[in-house]
Amino acid sequence: MTRRPTVLFVCVHNAGRSQMAAGFLQHLAGGRIEVLSAGSQPASEVNLVAVAAMAEVGVDIGSRQPKVLSETAVRAADVVVTMGCGDACPFFPGKRYDDWVLHDPAGLDLEAVRPIRDEIRRRVEALVAELVGASDG
Repeated sequence: MTRRPTVLFVCVHNAGRSQMAAGFLQHLAGGRIEVLSAGSQPASEVNLVAVAAMAEVGVDIGSRQPKVLSETAVRAADVVVTMGCGDACPFFPGKRYDDWVLHDPAGLDLEAVRPIRDEIRRRVEALVAELVGASDG
C-alpha cells in the first residue's frame, strides 16, 4: 500500500469497545493508519469507565463523541472491525471484515473493564503489526 490504510471500529453504542480500540490504534500506529469509529445506535457520550480505564494506560479518549455508522465510513475503510453490532454494519464486497467478540463494558466497574481494555490492546497491537508491515513492504 502506498497510502495509509484506514480502519473502522464499529460497536452498537460507539461508547466503549470501539472508542477504546480507536484510541489504542491512534496511540500505537503513530499516524501510519487512519482511524475511524462509529456505532449502529450511538450513545450520547463515551462510557466514563472506559475513559478511566484508558487513562490508566496513558490514552485519553475523554473528548471523543460517539458517531453514527455511515455507509461513507464503511466505504472509506480498508478494514472494518465489528464488536457486537450484528447485522447493522453495511457489507461491501472487497472490504475486509473482522469480528472481535468482546464483552460490552457498559454497566461494568473499572475492575471488570480492565481485562476488556487489555484484550483490545492486544488485538490492536496485532492489527498494527499486520497493517504497518503490509504498507512498508
